[in-house]
Amino acid sequence: MGIEDASMRNGRALSDQWADSVVVRPRTTEQHITVNKRLVLGFAISILTLIIVTAIAITLSVSFERCAAESSGALAANGSSNSKWKQSRDANISHRDSEDGQQPWRHLRLPATLRPRHYDLRLSVSMENFTFSGEVHIEFECVHSTKLIVLHTDRLEVDKVLVYSDSKKAGAMRIQRRFHYQPKQVFVIALHREMKPLRTYKINITFHAHIEHELLGFFRSSYVLNGERRFLAVTQFSPTHARKAFPCFDEPIYKATFRVSLKHESSYQSLSNMPVEALTSDEDGWVTNHFSRTPRMSTYYLAWAVCNFTYREAVTDSGVVIRLYARPDAIQSGLGDYALHITKRLLHFYQDYFKVKYSLPKLDLLAVPKHPYAAMENWGLSVFVEQKILLDPDVSSFSYQMELTMVVVHEICHQWFGDLVTPVWWEDVWLKEGFAHYFEYIGTDFLFPKWNMGAALIRMLANVMGQALFQRGLNDYLMTHMYGNAARNDLWNKFSEAMQREGKDINITQVMDRWTLQMGYPVVTISKNDSLDNSVTISQEHFVYDTDAKIQNPELFNKSFQWQIPLTLAVGNSSHISTETIIWVSNKTAGYLPQNVPLQMISYLSQETEFLPWHAASRALYQLDKLLDRTEDHSLFSDYVLKQVEPKYHKLGWPATSPEGSFVQAAYQTEELQREVIMLACSFGNKHCHRQAVSLISDWISSNKNRIPPNVRDIVYCTGVSLMDEDVWEFIWMKFHSSTAISEKKVLLEALTCSDNIFLLNRLLNLSLTSDLVPDQEVIDVIIHVGRNPLGRHLSWRYFREKWDILNSRYGEALFMNSKLISGVTEFLNTEAELNELKEFILTSGGESAPGFARAIEIVQANVKWHILFQQQFYRWMRKALDG
Repeated sequence: MGIEDASMRNGRALSDQWADSVVVRPRTTEQHITVNKRLVLGFAISILTLIIVTAIAITLSVSFERCAAESSGALAANGSSNSKWKQSRDANISHRDSEDGQQPWRHLRLPATLRPRHYDLRLSVSMENFTFSGEVHIEFECVHSTKLIVLHTDRLEVDKVLVYSDSKKAGAMRIQRRFHYQPKQVFVIALHREMKPLRTYKINITFHAHIEHELLGFFRSSYVLNGERRFLAVTQFSPTHARKAFPCFDEPIYKATFRVSLKHESSYQSLSNMPVEALTSDEDGWVTNHFSRTPRMSTYYLAWAVCNFTYREAVTDSGVVIRLYARPDAIQSGLGDYALHITKRLLHFYQDYFKVKYSLPKLDLLAVPKHPYAAMENWGLSVFVEQKILLDPDVSSFSYQMELTMVVVHEICHQWFGDLVTPVWWEDVWLKEGFAHYFEYIGTDFLFPKWNMGAALIRMLANVMGQALFQRGLNDYLMTHMYGNAARNDLWNKFSEAMQREGKDINITQVMDRWTLQMGYPVVTISKNDSLDNSVTISQEHFVYDTDAKIQNPELFNKSFQWQIPLTLAVGNSSHISTETIIWVSNKTAGYLPQNVPLQMISYLSQETEFLPWHAASRALYQLDKLLDRTEDHSLFSDYVLKQVEPKYHKLGWPATSPEGSFVQAAYQTEELQREVIMLACSFGNKHCHRQAVSLISDWISSNKNRIPPNVRDIVYCTGVSLMDEDVWEFIWMKFHSSTAISEKKVLLEALTCSDNIFLLNRLLNLSLTSDLVPDQEVIDVIIHVGRNPLGRHLSWRYFREKWDILNSRYGEALFMNSKLISGVTEFLNTEAELNELKEFILTSGGESAPGFARAIEIVQANVKWHILFQQQFYRWMRKALDG
């Protein structure tokens, strides 16, 4: 904990202990002393001072106790948004001990005494030394009497603080104390007199900070253009990092309006959520962009960027200006055109589907070289890592195009679910992420109906309600809570009301809470009775991957987990089928399939003509392969898979080329099925597949013309690198450096992890972490992909442990990336020795706080148990199946 400055009145340094103990208790001594008059006078003054200090301390104690008690009060409801604000605050203050009751800065959540209305934020950004200074004026309402202002700051140096009242009294209010409490990332201002309820106040704070290299808050990044290193700076505030850029009430419930001004060198441009309404120039070559006032929004959706990008533009029929900003060479090459085109179509689609207009006059899409996530849906300024928004159609596969499409569809959906209506607190983040994930499929299906996309949980709900009622419920929800916050019951209630208006009495809250609040998901068993009535028994059971978990954690599994499961039933024969009927499975009856049943099921694959069953089967087979690939009898499994795959492989062949050598594009589903089968054939050792891959790589090297069809390039590159010599690895490494296509660089880099040469894998790991040529986003993938290579499994795990300090300092707060890395390097560890290594590493590295490690322990324990219980019987069945 650090105390930032001294008392503004007397200039004395404030003791570090003041933040821990508000009531200062001075020591007293009793002595008999013979003194002269001067000493008596000094002693009298000391006694008087002591009395005054004690009185002040007691007054402070009473004030802070009263403040803490008042902070537990509820906010008077004023409309839907205020009601949600009250519920959120009440949940926060349900339990506090007596010590924390006097010190609200120790709480996880901000006290409920103040509520911001508007921020006026002015920043001056220096890209020369990567620093910024700022001044923020916050207008706020006092909800309950208090002398304390508690707001968030992190890594900011506060220079000056002034507080003003809206009363006729001129001048700033007297500040008694101000200090940082770093454990909760808050800045505390204690005033001499109370602020009164229902009155507005203003706080003016000046501050400065560094533009960090870490990918959170206001951070910097760079790229190379024409051999010159260029820099940019951009924000990432979700979930709790706006406080790294300016002092604020950094919780989603504290919505306010924002007016942002950015000053910077004229060689740069700046962007924010809203359009520029005015621009001023200084004589020193600096400019200031003044952006329009935003609607009411949460701090974590505020955004800005300083860069020297260029853009392409499109305008919707309703006049919304869409711009895609990226590196000048990427824009010139048209790499952003695809995303710009589908974004324009998506804005129309969502407006029609939700029957709620897009709220802002513009939407900018910003492609940055480095970012902690695939994308971030800042309102009006969505930020994407380059790999998820820039597309070169000449070299990108269907799979890459589909992934990019779904990311864009997801982020544009957030402009309604998230930006316009925001979850009250992070426990309800599913409200925005669940729907954005669902609309990945709905939106993508709108753009490309032939892709045959599907979804699960919300699709189930939409089917139960019917599309018309589902859309009506969404519209009611958005219209009621726009520019405000909502909790999950707000949405479920709107769906229930829509159903009830049509005479359908289904309590959506009861149905969906089982799915969203309970741990895990059910296994549904449908079995036919052989009795005369030909009845069917349907039962459900809580699925647990590790059955021993029930024994190890009985308190976690002592509940009877049950779900309300709607099943669509149609009865009939070849001549007649009845109309569909929904039946609900809501009671518990069941069991698990033996190991051989799933393997028997895939024996039909050679007759399967659809892509999705093949895709589902291949995912399961790859998981089994990683579990078995270091066992002595692994070849039995490979032989069995090839026996199922080879008939379809020879039937489908490889992508066709025209007489002039260009690639002939097939229908999406046909091409993806062909790709899936080729991948299985090459991965499990089909000789013809290997020869074809080697031939294509050799032709590329000899002619320096890449004639490999884009949709199978990743398969061909990986197979070639694994089978051919070191020169091929060097060739792919050279192409990675020289390629300008983002999608191609990603595929080339991952192919390098397929090598059978331990030296080359180790070299790649070291280069990925130390070379500027490998983007941060790809370092994670390199380490994970090396771990998926059987020869690199332990190498990746060892490298992860040795470089943990570097990786944790770079990605530590970016929990998504951190968890992804942890799971990636540990998910296929499956021996007792590796399990013990993992446990020891967690203890010695202090990794208990990393959320991914607890899950990693569970998975590795289950892997070890699987080998003990099932490996032998698995291979016994496999031998019999192959002999038969």
